[in-house]
Amino acid sequence: MRGEAALAEARDWIGTPYVHQASTKGAGTDCLGLVRGVFRALYGGEPAEVPAYTLDWSEPSGDERLWRAAMRYLRPKPMTQAAQGDVLLFRMRDGAVAKHLGIQGRVGAQPSFVHAFSGHAVMESALTAPWARRIVARFEFPER
Repeated sequence: MRGEAALAEARDWIGTPYVHQASTKGAGTDCLGLVRGVFRALYGGEPAEVPAYTLDWSEPSGDERLWRAAMRYLRPKPMTQAAQGDVLLFRMRDGAVAKHLGIQGRVGAQPSFVHAFSGHAVMESALTAPWARRIVARFEFPER
């Protein structure tokens, strides 16, 4: 299944250092770079060229750029239908744009997600209540 393959690939990136705008397994990545790397592994390439972006993404303008891109290249799904390999989009602060991504790991009683987080290497973290309440959208990789 596509979700299981996505999760296996994301877990293979664990330990890759955090590097803003990078997307190279073992060398450096950010949260978008991780999702891009999983996409490349699943489909053999990326759906589009990614323009340069700042650390604050599009917060000053309030532009939900990352959410729009996810809607274009991934399949939205109901928040209640968690599955391994889903792409999770997070809003890190109330009123801010959504600008963090992760890949759903475990589901159920002890959910987890794989993500690249500033100051940390790619890791699998518990999807605790503070993280879960920041999720604003859930997507799956499309069948191709």
